[in-house]
Amino acid sequence: MSNIYGFSAQQMDGKAVPLKQFEGKVMLIVNTASACGFTPQFAGLEELHQRYGKDGLVVLGFPCNQFGSQDSGSNEEIASFCQLNYGVSFPMMRKIDVNGAQAHPLYQWLVKEAPGVLGTKAIKWNFTKFLIGKDGHVIKRYAPTDTPASLAKDVAAALAP
Repeated sequence: MSNIYGFSAQQMDGKAVPLKQFEGKVMLIVNTASACGFTPQFAGLEELHQRYGKDGLVVLGFPCNQFGSQDSGSNEEIASFCQLNYGVSFPMMRKIDVNGAQAHPLYQWLVKEAPGVLGTKAIKWNFTKFLIGKDGHVIKRYAPTDTPASLAKDVAAALAP
């Protein structure tokens, strides 16, 4: 694939979400977990969603249980946790794998497009973030330690006309 628009994901309820529907928007793709030291980043992600959503930012959360079994609940439990504890209103997708043979095709593409430190292809931990431009190409990959607030300047630049 040459851009993100050929991929689709599934909402928590199983409904298909073709990423082509976000064409022309800026996306922030994040692998999430409900019981991680970085879990409070949900609040910052929601803040970005509220602040920049009207300008064309789409935050997409992808729960993953591959790192320390920190998201072992069902999709319904994860959705409830995110909404009740952090007021998450941005789209949360069904739980996926981001590494290995069963990695979601979107994540296989993301890690090829934006390798990590020293060219590594693997996702190292929860809350790795990918900023996608209006053209459907990866602008930048961010480490789990990069807070959502620290991405605001890059988000604003990607949204600029």
